[in-house]
Amino acid sequence: MHHTIKNLVEIKNNIKLYLKKLNLNIHPTIIAVSKTFKIEKILPLIDYGQIHFGENKVQEAVEKWTEIKKNNSKIKLHMIGRLQSNKVKSAVQIFDYIHSVDSVKLAKKILDEQKKINKKIKIFLQVNIGDEDQKSGISKGDLDTLVSYCKEVDLDLIGLMCIPPLNLDPEIYFEEMNKLNKNFGLKELSMGMSSDFLIAIKHSSTFIRVGSNIFGKRS
Repeated sequence: MHHTIKNLVEIKNNIKLYLKKLNLNIHPTIIAVSKTFKIEKILPLIDYGQIHFGENKVQEAVEKWTEIKKNNSKIKLHMIGRLQSNKVKSAVQIFDYIHSVDSVKLAKKILDEQKKINKKIKIFLQVNIGDEDQKSGISKGDLDTLVSYCKEVDLDLIGLMCIPPLNLDPEIYFEEMNKLNKNFGLKELSMGMSSDFLIAIKHSSTFIRVGSNIFGKRS
């Protein structure tokens, strides 16, 4: 068994045990964050049946996944990195989910591009939950406007996403995100990475983004 599969199975078991302990009946989806890893490392996971993969650069995703997606319609690709306006057209073609929408301008550009190819991308809005100057993400104060816009133009807005501040206990941020998500009546929640996904799940995260715990350290 390939080491990436072993790692994935272990993560799934840890989640199962944790949910049992908390008596929670939820089934979070694991996004295997394959950014920077070569396709050879990813293929065993695809063969094993892993469906959701995350990339954070459009060009890399196009090069790695175009052929694979042609031959495997089950694969779902998640854009989890910052998305620049000039890359939206290519992003809409290759990705199924975009987790990093943080402005009306970007939402509108996605809307325009997906109409052209008659596709509906599933959208998460990235919230700058720690109010950090250097982080992308929309501020909590502007979130209302962006949610309203997405609903108005009928974008497939499914939930909120965050990356909490580094080196701080993420729990309060996850808790706040969960409240915001519920207030907007959104179903999905994208939060939790290799270091904190169990805490994220405790606060109702439905999509966790796990890279190094599956693939090992990035070189």
